[in-house]
Amino acid sequence: MKHPTAKLGLPLLVVLATGCTTMGTGFGSTASGTDPVNFSWKSSDGLSGTISATAPNGISYAGQFFQITSDTTVDNLGPLWTGWGPGWRRGGWDYWDAEPEFVTHHTGKVVANLSASDGKHLRCTFQLALPSDGMAGGGTGQCQMPDGKTIDTSFPAAS
Repeated sequence: MKHPTAKLGLPLLVVLATGCTTMGTGFGSTASGTDPVNFSWKSSDGLSGTISATAPNGISYAGQFFQITSDTTVDNLGPLWTGWGPGWRRGGWDYWDAEPEFVTHHTGKVVANLSASDGKHLRCTFQLALPSDGMAGGGTGQCQMPDGKTIDTSFPAAS
């Protein structure tokens, strides 16, 4: 008689142990309204997760995103600076370096650095509509392509 209970209880424990995962989508385009980009994201803790973007040329980018809070330190954000450095133009992206000003400037926002299989990178910053809800609350932002073009983005609230 204990066998059926164990079969039901084990899957329930696995679901409870994995926590709450939130997922959502977003979209964007260049300033001219062309070159649509589709985004999808996933988070298990509400403050960080994975995000991917597919550009109209078929190139896919993927990487980590981080919500910057008052508890964030630059040391926690190492993946944001992978693949770009002094040679990559800032292009109006002030405060985008591994300095304490980065955290101060981006508190309440989500930042991401996505990479493609060819080694090119896409960096993004999003202003959250409801910072207490993280990406699940939706928001808007901008990403910069390797060629310097920017993509205006929008993320509806997750349902």
